[in-house]
Amino acid sequence: MRRALAQTERPRGEPTIALINIVFLMLIFFLIAGSLAPRPEGDVTLVSLSEITTEPPSDALVMLADGSLRHAGKTLTHEDALVRFGDTARVRLLPDRDAPAGELVVLAQSLRAAGVAELVILTERGLE
Repeated sequence: MRRALAQTERPRGEPTIALINIVFLMLIFFLIAGSLAPRPEGDVTLVSLSEITTEPPSDALVMLADGSLRHAGKTLTHEDALVRFGDTARVRLLPDRDAPAGELVVLAQSLRAAGVAELVILTERGLE
């Protein structure tokens, strides 16, 4: 007796070529769409804000380079700051670049322990 060999169907693979084509077309589309904005004329010089001095926000608690605190132009002690900003929903803290890091951490922890719900430390955005 001879057994008839039945042809079994092989499962078809995923259409990877179609997926590659779609991804390639999307890449081309975004490359073209991203470069459609007209460039400014050659004689236009854009504004640079690097030489402008800015004032800190009026509601921010400022820590100076020597570790002293200032708010709305008035000098505060550490305890005054805790009394003034305790139980406040949101405090914006603006430390000087050269402010002592240890004092900044102690102040932040003290403010959080005093009931400040959200403490935001303001920094300068880098160019890189």
